[in-house]
Amino acid sequence: MAMDDYFDPEWPPGTVRLQTLLHSETKEKETEIVLQPRPTDDPNDPLNWPKSQKIINYFLASFYAMMVFTFVNATSPTWGPMGTELNFSNATLTNTYAIGCATLAIGAPMLIPFALKYGSRPVYVFSSIAQFAISIWAARTQTAGDWWGVNAVQCWLGALAEVLIQMTIADVFFVHQRGLMNSIYIWTANVGSNLAIVAAGFITVNQGWRWVWWWCAIFFGLQIFMFAFGFEETKFSGHMHETIEGRQGSVVSVPEIARAARESTSEKADEKHVASPSSSPSSPPESEAARQRRSHEDESARARKLSVLHINHAIPRKTYLQRLNLLTTSPGPWSDFLRHSWQPFLILATIPGVLFCSLTYAVLLAWSTVMTTALSTYMLDAPYNFSASQIGLMSLAPFIGTTVGTLIVGPVSDYIALRLAKRNNGIYEPEMRFWVFLPFIPFQLAGAWWFGYALAEGQSWVQVAMAYGISNLGSAPLQSLALTYLLDAYGEIIGDALTALTVVRNLLSTIFVFAMPAWAAAVGIPNVFNTIGAIGAVILSFAGFFLWKGKYLRVRTAKVYKHWAERQFEARPVSG
Repeated sequence: MAMDDYFDPEWPPGTVRLQTLLHSETKEKETEIVLQPRPTDDPNDPLNWPKSQKIINYFLASFYAMMVFTFVNATSPTWGPMGTELNFSNATLTNTYAIGCATLAIGAPMLIPFALKYGSRPVYVFSSIAQFAISIWAARTQTAGDWWGVNAVQCWLGALAEVLIQMTIADVFFVHQRGLMNSIYIWTANVGSNLAIVAAGFITVNQGWRWVWWWCAIFFGLQIFMFAFGFEETKFSGHMHETIEGRQGSVVSVPEIARAARESTSEKADEKHVASPSSSPSSPPESEAARQRRSHEDESARARKLSVLHINHAIPRKTYLQRLNLLTTSPGPWSDFLRHSWQPFLILATIPGVLFCSLTYAVLLAWSTVMTTALSTYMLDAPYNFSASQIGLMSLAPFIGTTVGTLIVGPVSDYIALRLAKRNNGIYEPEMRFWVFLPFIPFQLAGAWWFGYALAEGQSWVQVAMAYGISNLGSAPLQSLALTYLLDAYGEIIGDALTALTVVRNLLSTIFVFAMPAWAAAVGIPNVFNTIGAIGAVILSFAGFFLWKGKYLRVRTAKVYKHWAERQFEARPVSG
């Protein structure tokens, strides 16, 4: 079916059959998970990889993200001794942190086209080499110009971590696994954002602030080795093989599984009177019991075919050395790839779901960066007079909050998605995850407001830490669910959608961090958090609107989505 023929309001992009109802001999309904997106039968397809290979790849991608966020955030405990030794003012330290936020915003649009053209493996490897060199530069910093350059270049490259790992998840894991995978990503990113700050504080006190960056250089050197010999390319461009289905939520054609599902579950008035198609005119009529039994067996067989991997072992598996090829070059002129530098901004302006997820992620990161900056500035002075190690220890609170939040939201999100899909005759709508989103909003809002007032009033560090932890108990699940919704609802434009999200989230953080010193001096730190809290409450509350009208918006924007999907790089073969 041509793309122009796809206007089925029941099956907009993102709506998929995630479970198939089966009838057992006891006539009780059972379910089996339908694998979405549909894999090919090629053993080299990342969706068909052995579990151990998927775990290794995902571990390395998560380690990459952890190290990038470590480099970005480990700076806060070093501000005091660095400023003293090099005569850097608080304004210089704050502004260099803000310039990092700004280059985080522009890095992804400039660098992701290279990942689309040559694969994610070379980008992971070469950016790790560059981060290794920048770590040495940071350890040898002598002037404010050095520090401006370190923050700007490191964050420009670090923007890749916010997009590449999501592309890896989309390449390797199925829809029903993505909630857990995104929770793991958020947790590992927060290890870098929070737990690494604790380590940086102790390193600063015991070895000096420069050794924070020497240790980063050591770990980035280890990362280069791990990616060079352990990470395999996840971009799949194998030959087209016969499969049952096309892409998940594809706008190219109405999914055959959808048609089969509706036909198998619909009530047909004349069903009892239709003879078996395999019967010849001379064969005796099939009994009702036999017909029903055959129908159930056929339905079960179809379901099982969609619930398991079917690998063609006649297709040779690539050797280890072949899997470590540095470049996986995609055909086509550079113009086809460079348009992914500006296309994300048009998607942001035309698809409401992408805009909502981007604003959600942006305001959550803005809270986090303002809290980090406030701690590094206010807790050096009375009544706290914290040392670098004590400021580092304050990051244990958000790490604990993040850990608890991700332990809850990952399994619960996937479980709720499967349960609601089962109640919906096996049909999954991405908005179903927002039922888990809503309960975490109060934790984020209450924690952030309490943090601002506790810090401004000089209350016990215990109250500041508790507020910091409660805020992250809400923030981590909200980030994870926003990413998962984006992957599920807009899977065919995920690279551009994530680039747009990265730009928005870091742009808002840049504005807040640059403005914070003068802003806090004018209105007080509590009112800074009041303003961010009010903006955040409005943005996050739209989750309720998407529960109500999210599918309607996907239907209304299906043509726009189709337009951008046609302009995406598509390595995976599409069948149907």
